[in-house]
Amino acid sequence: MNDIKDIKREHFCQIIGEISGSDEYLIVGIDVAKDKHHAFMGTATGKTLYRRLIFENSRSGFTRLLEQVELIRSRNDLKKVLFALEPTGNYHKPLGSHLAGNGFNVVLVSGKSVKNNRETLDERWDKHDLKDAANVTDLASRGRCQYYDRPSDKIIELRDLLSLRRRLKKDEHIIRVRIRNSILAKYFPELDKFFNTGKGEILSVVKWCPNPAKIACMPFDRFFRMVTKRERGIAQKLRLRKIHESAGESIGCPMGEAAEFEAKLLVDKLDQVRQDIGEVEKRIKEIGEGFAEYRYLLTIPGFGPYISSVVLSAIANPFRFDNASQVLKLSGYDLCAARSGQSSDKAVPVISKRGNSELRYALYQAARVASAMNIYFKAYFTGLLQGRQRERGIHTKMTVKLAAKMLVIAWALMKRKEAFNPNRLNTCR
Repeated sequence: MNDIKDIKREHFCQIIGEISGSDEYLIVGIDVAKDKHHAFMGTATGKTLYRRLIFENSRSGFTRLLEQVELIRSRNDLKKVLFALEPTGNYHKPLGSHLAGNGFNVVLVSGKSVKNNRETLDERWDKHDLKDAANVTDLASRGRCQYYDRPSDKIIELRDLLSLRRRLKKDEHIIRVRIRNSILAKYFPELDKFFNTGKGEILSVVKWCPNPAKIACMPFDRFFRMVTKRERGIAQKLRLRKIHESAGESIGCPMGEAAEFEAKLLVDKLDQVRQDIGEVEKRIKEIGEGFAEYRYLLTIPGFGPYISSVVLSAIANPFRFDNASQVLKLSGYDLCAARSGQSSDKAVPVISKRGNSELRYALYQAARVASAMNIYFKAYFTGLLQGRQRERGIHTKMTVKLAAKMLVIAWALMKRKEAFNPNRLNTCR
């Protein structure tokens, strides 16, 4: 499977190298939308062949597109066809999959490139679908496009599950904030400082007894049994005793049945979201274990099931990258700087942050864990800080540098199909 993908990528590189000024290609630029797509057909030499084709996002619409493309190609005696899509949400994926599945050459043109190139077409900055389709064609005719990657079905499933986990984690955060800002801040502000320190018993307080007036009226032993399932030690009892004592002096507003019902509802939703996250993470791990590369990634210090899955889904086929700099661009850890004029020599490079933000965050967390817990990474990280300990923000900068290093290590292990060897920490490329 990887051999087939490597051939397709080599074919893409060949197209980019020969398309500019070529008289062999029919270029079909498509502005993707939800219900209907706009297509523009032209050549790499700037000749317009079909100005406006609107087709529906359906099988009949795709068939109409291909019939019209074949008619224009044969009428103008063109040998090759290139479809260029501007990705819009998930709307372009059915069309791209259909075209690539039928053996056509498909490339992507980024929305940012389309926006920047819009004014160059007719020196105006207004936006409409027909102009954007022509814009996409113009960029593709000059090779300003990206490779359309079609990973395996399992990688697609892994990416979908990671996306679902990301949304669920966001929902979890939203519910936690609602509990703290809508319930505790108004009715029991003294409980908020315990929210992140306790275990499940703090949420039990919010669910079963959020009213401080009721807590103050009951004995501590009854309150303790109400909000705990089992004793976890003296620290738990001391924490709950402080909550019980603070309830008698609470400055919160009087709490009615509606607010108590809302508190219970929010805690139930939070428990359900956390159960869903656990189930999703279990499925992510099951899919990851089906890849040999996943097991190699787990050998890297700081890489757990989640981080290994994120890296695996992002890189997918490690042979589609020619060098480490391309892998760094994937994560946005590549360096860039605004160099212009007399101040160009003083420009300080910073990471671009243009790549996969989830991958960047996961690697940063892995770097923090490895630099604190693993003896080899701790020594490597100490070497990075040597002589620069007093610089402002140097710890964060070196953690980012280590995270970028770990991504390159992960890519190398996936290519070589081998476990992590700490002796090669300084030589992995």
